[in-house]
Amino acid sequence: MTVVTNIQDLRAIAKRRVPRAIFDYADRGSYDEATLRANRADLAAIPLRQRVMIDVSQRSLATTMLGEPVSLPLAIAPTGLTGLFHGDGEIHGCRAAHKAGIPFTLSTMSICSIEDVAGAVDKPFWFQLYVMRDRAFSASLIERAKAAKCSALVLTLDLQIQGQRHRDIKNGLAVPPKLTVANALDIATKPGWALKVLMGKRHSFGNLQERVPGADSLTTLSQWIAGQFDPSLSWQDVEWVRSLWPGKLILKGVLDVEDAKIAAASGADAIVVSNHGGRQLDGARSTISALPRVVEAVGDKTEVLFDSGVQSGQDILKALAHGAKGCLMGKAFLYGLAAGGEAGVSKAIEIIAKELDVSMALTGTKDVRAVDRSVLGF
Repeated sequence: MTVVTNIQDLRAIAKRRVPRAIFDYADRGSYDEATLRANRADLAAIPLRQRVMIDVSQRSLATTMLGEPVSLPLAIAPTGLTGLFHGDGEIHGCRAAHKAGIPFTLSTMSICSIEDVAGAVDKPFWFQLYVMRDRAFSASLIERAKAAKCSALVLTLDLQIQGQRHRDIKNGLAVPPKLTVANALDIATKPGWALKVLMGKRHSFGNLQERVPGADSLTTLSQWIAGQFDPSLSWQDVEWVRSLWPGKLILKGVLDVEDAKIAAASGADAIVVSNHGGRQLDGARSTISALPRVVEAVGDKTEVLFDSGVQSGQDILKALAHGAKGCLMGKAFLYGLAAGGEAGVSKAIEIIAKELDVSMALTGTKDVRAVDRSVLGF
């Protein structure tokens, strides 16, 4: 039996269990993947301050995100194609998140629809919105999120135009997956994955079916996105979304200080410092290097969350020390899902929570809400 002790163990299992095109979609980045590497390298380079002889027998990871109580400062990020990593993957992920006491975010580009997930869980979840060329359809997605009683809307800002992801193009990634000579053997060696996906509720984009032309007949995912996503998006569109959505609004994809100031002034309840996991502008700075300036720029005007590169409890501790109020995990979530469905996601959350707890103790920290720069080793 494989002993799983960290997220990289789950990644290794995921790589064996799902087809290469699906795994690479989660695992890789855009162009030369410099930003993808920097996200991890810059987090790893931050030292922690070891403290001793401090009574840390009573510790707490509990805090709040957007004013709601959470068991630890972590949420599951919106990830596209989730239901192709495991049949009904969005439902499995949402259930695991709710059991752990953390938020789950459903992507516009999910396989299970908003209604599928809402009908399978008994607690609210967050919904992530891409504003497409068809504004009426985008408005209808907001209405569906309202009807599903989603507790927050996450508006992604950094995908007006898709950064080229070489692996996806070379793998011929399409939704639903197409059986070709190149990938037939790969899929044939993963019957467990194929059976779970085939038995899932849907095999294409559940939120888009029968509403967006070409959602079920794609040449490649990147070509379809290029035709549907809107490069003319502006801050006026954020105002438009704010006018339609009465609940909590999160703006995801902020790296620049000036953008952060505008985002905070827009009335958003939170912003997410993110570079889309190194999948958009390659050469952009790592999120952890951008975080302190963004936090300083917005002050207490809005809550700052952290994304891109979070794969351990120590990553969360370092982000909190730099001013974030919570973190989102994407890749780590998909590794767990592909490795073991709901149980795999629960394992990923458990691993990260334990790492955060132990690292807090060894830095002399009792309460996650008290984490500041004093836990850092410089």
